[in-house]
This record gives sequence, structure tokens and C-alpha cells, in this order.
Amino acid sequence: MTTDRNVYGTDLEPCSTDPSTGFLRDGCCRRVESDRGRHEICAVMTEEFLRFSSAQGNDLVTPKPEFEFPGLESGDRWCLCLGRWLEAEEAGCAPPVVLEATHEAVLRDVEPDLLREYEYERGEHGGGDADKASTDGFGTE
Repeated sequence: MTTDRNVYGTDLEPCSTDPSTGFLRDGCCRRVESDRGRHEICAVMTEEFLRFSSAQGNDLVTPKPEFEFPGLESGDRWCLCLGRWLEAEEAGCAPPVVLEATHEAVLRDVEPDLLREYEYERGEHGGGDADKASTDGFGTE
């Protein structure tokens, strides 16, 4: 069995299980061949991004019980489609990225320096950096 790796080249950490995210809804932003949207970026939702996504036709706020989707709010972690995150970055409203929970496959399409610009700082919201990857360098596929 292959272990999923994050952008640091270490084991992919879970993004969120409350709400449960990822293409497989297993809490991880895995690379899945059948996932055309490439839900590989673990992002921390912001009001600005949620408004942007809704304006693009993807309402992430409204609960959709028929899809077991609770709706998201600012501060929630969610596996975003790579293309939507890039659109948001271009529009100046990309949400912060949890690099330890972002799949290494995004490095094919996003420069490491750009990801670093959006790195989520755990200490900002009561978390610690003790579980941060031990390296500052990104892994390679």
C-alpha cells in the first residue's frame, strides 16, 4: 500500500473530519485518479473565499443534507479543488493552506513559493507548531 505524501514529502496529515472532507470523505486531501476536480489542497475557509466560491457557482455555505454536506463557515478546513484555489489566488482571495495536509501532487501545478505565501499558521488560531513538519523544504514526486 502506498502512503500519501504531503508537499513536504512526509505522511499526509488529515485535513478535517468535522466536517468530513476529501474526495473520499475520509478527512484527507488525497490524490484520487477518478477525482477530476483534484480535491488536494487543504484550506482554511475564510468569509472572503466562501463569498468568492459562491459567486463562481459553488455555494459551500448552504447545508445540503441529501449529500451529507453540513455547509462550511469561516475557520473550517476543507479539501479544495486545485483549480478553484488557483482561481481564488488569481482573484486575490485564496484561503490559507495547511501544507502538512495538502497532497504533494499540487506541486505539479503550484510553485512551492506560492504555497508558502498562503501557509496557514496554526498558532494564529490556538494551535501549536509542535506537529509541523521538521523540514522547510518541499518534497518531490
